[in-house]
Amino acid sequence: MAKKTALITGITGQDGSYLAELLLDKGYTVCGMVRRSSTENFQRIEHLRDRLELCQADLLDQTSIAQVLEKVRPDEVYNLAAMSFVPTSWAQPVLTAEFTAVGVTRLLDAIRQVCPSARFYQASSSEMFGKVRETPQRESTPFYPRSPYGVAKVYGHYLTVNYRESYRLFACSGILFNHESPRRGLEFVTRKITDGVARIKLGLAQELRLGNLQAKRDWGYAGDYVRAMWLMLQQDEAEDYVVGTGETHSVEEFVHIAFDHAGLDWQKHVVVDPQFYRPAEVDLLLADPAKAHEGLGWKREVSFGQLVRMMVDSDIAALSRTMNGPRRKVA
Repeated sequence: MAKKTALITGITGQDGSYLAELLLDKGYTVCGMVRRSSTENFQRIEHLRDRLELCQADLLDQTSIAQVLEKVRPDEVYNLAAMSFVPTSWAQPVLTAEFTAVGVTRLLDAIRQVCPSARFYQASSSEMFGKVRETPQRESTPFYPRSPYGVAKVYGHYLTVNYRESYRLFACSGILFNHESPRRGLEFVTRKITDGVARIKLGLAQELRLGNLQAKRDWGYAGDYVRAMWLMLQQDEAEDYVVGTGETHSVEEFVHIAFDHAGLDWQKHVVVDPQFYRPAEVDLLLADPAKAHEGLGWKREVSFGQLVRMMVDSDIAALSRTMNGPRRKVA
């Protein structure tokens, strides 16, 4: 069986790093598409650098995308790149649209022209459901996005459907609910919490300021979710799938487990700050992953509690290493 080649956009992100690990373990040649930048941020894939090929291109520039596709000739393309932090999408709505919406068009059209036999995965998002029309949310649930990010993701989702139906591309979307890990960016509430717990535990801080503690999400482990991405591209027919745990937990529950795991009383340290509320809140997201369970044979392996504790342990260990790192010799 010939060795497959995969191209991953957003390879330096949380999902990209876990997906790269998975595909390398399966024997793939893995290429990552990265933007030219004066400062490189390859921290999440540093342990894989000698096993990856990185190619420079930009979702704002279709010519550069086509050149990478010509060079790599991938069997599978995973589009994980996006302006992915919801609050930033309010501050930069036009740039969010260019990357997260129109960028999908540029990538799909380049695939159509250069390598139409490649299988394509689009990272859709539970944020597309926004002001939810039904609970739980499934593949047939109408979208009602509540942020520029959610709106841009709806565009990319339907563009993927359109290219699948119009050009017969093998193109599918994973409507992924919130998925976290120790590699999550510090700007996301889950990592903000676990990093805050670590700092308080180690005496580096006394309080943690958060927004809406009652907001509820369906949180899973990113390492589990990248398996679903890969499984979607191994099917006979391209279809879209909701991927989530089918459980909902509030921010307050996440806080409680995280502080409790570190032996701390969260109520002594957490301050609710209105500046961290969204202009339009998404209050409850809950997946119905039945189609992924039945059609892909996918199941999550890491529970909510295990995920929170994993992230707390990782942040405490990382901060401890920083605090106890090599000290300069005094002359």
